[in-house]
Amino acid sequence: MTEQEVVEPEETGRAVPVGLSLVSGAIAAAMVFPLLWLFIRVQDVELARALELTASPETLDILLNSLLLMGLVTGFSILLGVPLAYLTVRTNLPFRRFWTVVAALPLVIPSYVGAFALVSAFGPSGEFESLLAPLGVERVPEIYGLPGATLAITLYTYPYVYLTTRAALLTFDDRLVEASQTLNQGRLRTVRRVILPQVRPAVAAGALLAALYALSDFGTPAIMRLPVFTRQIYVENQQFGSDYAALLSLELLAVVLVVLALEWRVRSNRTVSGGTTGTENRVDLGLWRWPAMLVPATVATAALAVPSWILLLWVRNAGEGYRPNESFEWIQVVNSVGIAAAAAVVAALLALPVAYFAANHESRLALVFERLTYVGFAVPGVVLGLALVYFGTGFDGAAGDALPAVYQTVPLLVFAYVVRFLPQAVGSARTSLLQVDPHLVEAGRVLGETSLGAFRRVTLPLVRSGIVAGAALVFLTTMKELPVTIILRPTGFETIVTQIWDAQNSGLYQYAAVPALLLLLISGLSMLVILAQERRGL
Repeated sequence: MTEQEVVEPEETGRAVPVGLSLVSGAIAAAMVFPLLWLFIRVQDVELARALELTASPETLDILLNSLLLMGLVTGFSILLGVPLAYLTVRTNLPFRRFWTVVAALPLVIPSYVGAFALVSAFGPSGEFESLLAPLGVERVPEIYGLPGATLAITLYTYPYVYLTTRAALLTFDDRLVEASQTLNQGRLRTVRRVILPQVRPAVAAGALLAALYALSDFGTPAIMRLPVFTRQIYVENQQFGSDYAALLSLELLAVVLVVLALEWRVRSNRTVSGGTTGTENRVDLGLWRWPAMLVPATVATAALAVPSWILLLWVRNAGEGYRPNESFEWIQVVNSVGIAAAAAVVAALLALPVAYFAANHESRLALVFERLTYVGFAVPGVVLGLALVYFGTGFDGAAGDALPAVYQTVPLLVFAYVVRFLPQAVGSARTSLLQVDPHLVEAGRVLGETSLGAFRRVTLPLVRSGIVAGAALVFLTTMKELPVTIILRPTGFETIVTQIWDAQNSGLYQYAAVPALLLLLISGLSMLVILAQERRGL
């Protein structure tokens, strides 16, 4: 977007603006920079001590639990997401549009909210145990540990698989199914040999998101008392300067890289064929049409109805054992909305040059800069929080009184959110930029506009919907972010998330009811903004 340019003839022959590439490179470097502090911190650990810690039985137990949780969540997310997508796209399921929306709604609910709602419902002395006591049932199955964590995370991550698979099925070419039927292939054989191979990349993409979420989730394993990487890193971080926390963080990063590599190998290069889509010739379920509704209805009951019931019970019991110091205050909403809005605005501004560079210049440099911004999203929030703790305290110690303190400040917290969620804004902006007709920009240049002027007057109005949608998505995820918030928030800076977490730690669930309901309301409104911008962009 400047007049000074450097040419890369080996890539595309297009001129790449030096200013734009420098700005994009600086943003990408800032997104990766915090993780370097983990490596700097680990360098101070003696090799023998590092080997002792990483090979200890406790570490191996944490690794095993983390891998089991990831594997189970990913597998169950596929088992739920793929059938739900198939039922809502390719069959004559009754009330299909209703179930389509209901199946995606759990994505709005933070998994930790669902987790302690499930504990309140199914845990010792929980609501279900009280309901079943008159029937002679004294105890319900144990909810804590690996089973409870798997259930809670799966219920709120399967929509990743559901949405990506559904998108693939909506553009599936029915002619492939017709060809299979012509060859006398049965329905199940057609699904297995024709449909599933075509949607496998979409399933793999959703499964990757579910796997990364399971690895990075901190709140649910902590509530379910399951020792995994994220929970142990947070516990060790409370012991300031813990070598073990830094080593565990690097181990978790290594697991994340392995997951990304495996997903790359599993994913094929096949794309879903265009043509007559699967919405035209739906499968007739016959006698199974109405019983098939039990699948989405059961999932919706567990993921939506049970938490809603528990939250309403907490609201009813909010006055029991009133403790003023534990009660909800509106300043928590102001702080949450304010800091989420700040993160959304900063992310949208930083995403624009990176997305513009990636969308308009097919060079390796543009690809590298764009991919580097995705590192923070792949890194678990507790690891990013720990890295910024080391950075903030190290900077404060090095600067002394010469510069303002960094650790436990609002700017550092906003920066952490931007590092974590910038890819959401980049992806949305890049998609919108790719849809802009280059001839319109050229027309602006012909009429005397500079590169920057043509961008401001022609390109920016056309991509505004994508930018707003990306900012709304950053706002939504920032509102729900737990580990980064509780690790980096300034002292006394209370938010909706911290109120929910403090109430859970105290066992005073009634004090989490109002903030949890407000969080769901604000998240739902954010989702409506995203959907409205998507429709406007069509």
